Amino acid sequence: MANRGNPVGERISEAEYAVMEVLWDKSPLSAAEVCDKVCAERDWTMPTVKTLLGRLVAKQAVGTEPLGRKFLYHPLIERAEYVGVESRRLVNRLFGGRAAPLFAHLAENEALSDKDLDEIEALLREMRR
Repeated sequence: MANRGNPVGERISEAEYAVMEVLWDKSPLSAAEVCDKVCAERDWTMPTVKTLLGRLVAKQAVGTEPLGRKFLYHPLIERAEYVGVESRRLVNRLFGGRAAPLFAHLAENEALSDKDLDEIEALLREMRR
């Protein structure tokens, strides 16, 4: 998938992110198919999904393909790319651009399990090689 969108541009809201998750899992999809995946669990209606899809198209995060009288939607940005950009934004905004204070905060608030700590230690060992 080519990156024709701009993940550094406008931020994606939590609701828009839920729609992106559906499209990252499978695409292209119609608005009705997106609604089938998220409307019941989020108590949304079809107009809500169409509004969110419209916002994502305007933000160049989602593209459209006409299919008869409806459109099919597909992501223009990769999930990993978006997560990377948002992670960097979080670290920059809340922790002065440094990851160590983020981990310290998580550790101090007992938000890291032993499994998390093991995975972080393994990543650090791998990075030092």
